[in-house]
Amino acid sequence: MRFLPGLICLLPLLSPLAHAELIDDINDRGELRIALEANTPPFNFKDEGKLSGFEVELGQLLASELDVRPDFVVTDSGDLLTGVESGKYDVAINHIAMTPDLKDRFDFSEPYLQTAQLIAQKEEPRSMLLVQSFAEEKPKANPPVGLAIPFQKGNPAFHASLENALQRIKDDGRMAALEKKWFGADASAASKP
Repeated sequence: MRFLPGLICLLPLLSPLAHAELIDDINDRGELRIALEANTPPFNFKDEGKLSGFEVELGQLLASELDVRPDFVVTDSGDLLTGVESGKYDVAINHIAMTPDLKDRFDFSEPYLQTAQLIAQKEEPRSMLLVQSFAEEKPKANPPVGLAIPFQKGNPAFHASLENALQRIKDDGRMAALEKKWFGADASAASKP
């Protein structure tokens, strides 16, 4: 029974609940891994090989508020959410709507943008909505869709840090400036819940 005290000390380390918080991993790396598709202007796209768009600038602001570097990873729709779920990416900032299916799989930030201009529902995954502010055809009337940032469930410290960062960006006018830059003068009025 001499090993009993040693085993008791190791039990908390073996517990599945003893995993590191996402915010600790991000701080240790010094970067926020952000997944996006880079194919939907003005949200996120490549301009002469360089990432650009509303969500790219939002990701940069969030990383800065968290006091880390943004690490953007361009991926496809098949890898975007599964990568967040598996921990390959910390977040996805890719005009993703909070749907009941996704709320079962992920925790979300508060919406960073409200839009009613739905132009397509992607086939894979079915629960991710693709929106665009400048539709070529007149979209059918839809209730506003809240676009938010998904991340792995069970990370309350990261959730609080992300919410605080997002709130500071909204409170000091940087969010409204981004909306005006990328969506036009009346975007910030339309995005209010």
